[in-house]
Amino acid sequence: MNSDGITQAVEPLAVRIPLAAQMLGIGKSTLYEMIAAGEIETVKIGRSTLVPTDSLRAFLARRRNSI
Repeated sequence: MNSDGITQAVEPLAVRIPLAAQMLGIGKSTLYEMIAAGEIETVKIGRSTLVPTDSLRAFLARRRNSI
């Protein structure tokens, strides 16, 4: 809640693999291939593998500009 008592949505800085794949509209296997190819960045925190949302946006921007 902000100072006015209004709840604001907070955008995640990073998401887990299944959600990242869902956000891109692709399967997890395809996402893992893109990660292995270095097209999408991941971050390990403990045992969790997270995909920074800015990495997803940058990936889409590169793909959009390459068409």
